[in-house]
Amino acid sequence: MAKDKDKKRDREREKAAAASAVHKAAHGDQAGATGKHHAAKAHGRATKVDTSLPGTRPELMTLHAAARARRNAASLDSPAFRTAVTDLERIEIRIAALDRAADPPLG
Repeated sequence: MAKDKDKKRDREREKAAAASAVHKAAHGDQAGATGKHHAAKAHGRATKVDTSLPGTRPELMTLHAAARARRNAASLDSPAFRTAVTDLERIEIRIAALDRAADPPLG
């Protein structure tokens, strides 16, 4: 009985070590000496702020609402849906950039 518990514990430790290795391969060892998880960072491709969009939050929120309405009206995975999702992404990145640039930062 004790051997079964030991085997189960060993399997769980191996799974945890494998998951940790996968995480470190994807994100690097960003936990540092504290052993805590790294702060949120962008994953995948780097984002670029579209400065051709308006420079005020209220104008961006109006565009965001319109893009959400277009996305919600479009058929799932249609070209119109994908275009609206891409527009939402650009708008949200611009909003985040404005929030970070505020003094003090909003986000």
